Amino acid sequence: MSLNDPLANVLSHIKNYEQLGKKEILTPHNSKIIKKVLEIMQQNNFIGSFEEVPSGSHSWLKINLLGRINKTGVIKPQFQITKDDFVKYEQRFLPARDFGIIIISTNLGLMTLKEANEKRIGGKLISFVY
Repeated sequence: MSLNDPLANVLSHIKNYEQLGKKEILTPHNSKIIKKVLEIMQQNNFIGSFEEVPSGSHSWLKINLLGRINKTGVIKPQFQITKDDFVKYEQRFLPARDFGIIIISTNLGLMTLKEANEKRIGGKLISFVY
């Protein structure tokens, strides 16, 4: 069975396991984008450590959860935004100002909306976490 959006599946599993009170999750989805999104979530203290666990022909991701995520998901469609639209999309996807993060894809790689604002660059919206 093929999946349409592996990042959405991983974030959905994380949200569901957080709501169940689990401390770790093992997911078969493994890509550079997923790892980078998890790194950003780890840097902002939403998840603990994560590691790649080899298993036969492919590898799994083992993610340690901290119980700090209320909601997470991908942003569809992936709107192209400029530096002037940051406040508008922050109000749309986050419940309060400076509560949570929005992850965007820029020409300098994946980063939070706050980092992109400091660098004064735009990009495409990828996901949100709060």
